[in-house]
Amino acid sequence: MALHFGKRDNEINKPLNSGLGTQRYGEPTGTAATRAASATAAPAATAAPTSGSTPPAASHVVPEGGSKLTVGPNIKLKGVEITDCDTLFVEGLVEATMDSRVIQIAEQGAFKGTAEIDIAEIHGSFDGNLTVRQKLVIYATGQVTGKIRYGKVVIEEGGQLSGDIECTVAATSARPATSKPAMALAA
Repeated sequence: MALHFGKRDNEINKPLNSGLGTQRYGEPTGTAATRAASATAAPAATAAPTSGSTPPAASHVVPEGGSKLTVGPNIKLKGVEITDCDTLFVEGLVEATMDSRVIQIAEQGAFKGTAEIDIAEIHGSFDGNLTVRQKLVIYATGQVTGKIRYGKVVIEEGGQLSGDIECTVAATSARPATSKPAMALAA
């Protein structure tokens, strides 16, 4: 058994961080290994569907690995067109036009403009033209005004929705299905 600067042969080729995740500043020593083990198991877990009138938590909607733009508190983003963004998280003020998958407006956040979204979660305020293809969730502190189109809507007690409002799912399913045009009946 040869010693190399106080190490045995079986320790020479051993990686420095074998079996441990990266330790974060101020974190107890054993926590990194626990976090690394739970991180590998986390993708296998899925969120349970929610029932009743309680809207889903914001973390259930955010796509993993998608592009995300966060406009932080006290930040004003004006006169832009936002494209190719999976999730827009607004804590400040955004005046823009956008087409995205998800918009989340924090309690102190505000969005003014036009947005075409799959899912919208509003804790703050939205003013403008909003088209939500799937689900609009307005929380107790949320205020949505303007021309609003949505597939489904959930409004917590205290949430406000006003303006020109239309449910797009009900409008398409309420139309009578006709197999022949009216002109064909006259012949």
